[in-house]
Amino acid sequence: MKMKSSIRAMALVLAILAILFPARLAAQSAGRVEFVALVSPTGGQPEPVRQLTFYLLRKSVEDIRKEALQQGPQLELDKFVDTLDVSPELKAWMKKHRSVLLSGDDFTKGLDPVDIVGVPEFFKAYMMHNEAYRGAGFPEPKFKERDRIYNPEKYKAQREEYLAAIRKFIASAPASVQGMDLELVAVNPYPKWKSLEGKQDQLLETRAFTLAEERYLVARTSTDLDGHGSFGNVAPGHYWIGMFGAEAISGDVHLHWDFPVTVRPGETASVELSNLNAARPDTAALNSNN
Repeated sequence: MKMKSSIRAMALVLAILAILFPARLAAQSAGRVEFVALVSPTGGQPEPVRQLTFYLLRKSVEDIRKEALQQGPQLELDKFVDTLDVSPELKAWMKKHRSVLLSGDDFTKGLDPVDIVGVPEFFKAYMMHNEAYRGAGFPEPKFKERDRIYNPEKYKAQREEYLAAIRKFIASAPASVQGMDLELVAVNPYPKWKSLEGKQDQLLETRAFTLAEERYLVARTSTDLDGHGSFGNVAPGHYWIGMFGAEAISGDVHLHWDFPVTVRPGETASVELSNLNAARPDTAALNSNN
């Protein structure tokens, strides 16, 4: 009984203190976060991340961006492709391969004979690129243009034979495909797509930052010249140290962080941010391209 009375008395005292000195009790239960941010260039030594703003958040930056992404219009590849002034075959190829990139070695190496002969833009580019090889084992057409009207069955059969011969030649001489992308510069929509992606990323970053400030921001701070920063008077709980609209740069390395941290009552959580625990580059963009 005496023990129960003592516990009740102690609880009563704590309740009275909480009423009389709420700020002091809250300060005693609050914790602190201290961190240092370092970035290392490839093959180099760690350097302090100086005078960049870091945010203490109740939700990860990645999840905030996902939430922001749902709040606005998304960039859809299929809709973009539908706006292009290209053949239906090329549109179908772009949608199937989820790509609008028509240049580079990866693009040309990924083309098969059926793609090249079946897509008008690809076929034209391939034929123009291989113009110099005519007469050196390159297939020659037997069909005549006049047969298109006067003998359409013959025209169709001979044209199919010619296209089959082209496909066979491509399969036997894959090197003939390399460089044909130079003939596709005028129809390559990739630069326009990348421009739209850049604008979409900017809008997303703005929406995410606004959302973070309105709902999830606990505190912000800027690192000093040694890369140190801190968040004081933080209620116990789980948080993330994140960045918006900035990167830590050293040489060829660009980093940002979205790092979880737990604050315990009356304790200081110490964190070292480095290349090893930086967020993956992909998570900054979160594009919904497909």
